[in-house]
Amino acid sequence: MSTPLERSIARFRPTDDGASTARISAAAFRAAVEQRLGNLERDMGELKGRLNGLIFLVIGTVLTQVLLKVLQ
Repeated sequence: MSTPLERSIARFRPTDDGASTARISAAAFRAAVEQRLGNLERDMGELKGRLNGLIFLVIGTVLTQVLLKVLQ
C-alpha cells in the first residue's frame, strides 16, 4: 500500500513501457499555486480577525473584573 506522497512522486518516474506519464504544464502549476496562495491569504486574514476578536474579548473581561473589584 503506497502513501499519497509516494503515488504523487511516482507520476514523475519514467515507466517501463516508455509511455509518458501525465504531467501538468508550468502554467497550470503556477495557476494552482496562485489559487492555493490566494486561499491561504484569505484563511490567514480570517484567522487574524478571529484572533483580534479573542484578544479584545479577553482584555474586556479583565478590565470588567478589575472595575468590579475596584468599585466594590
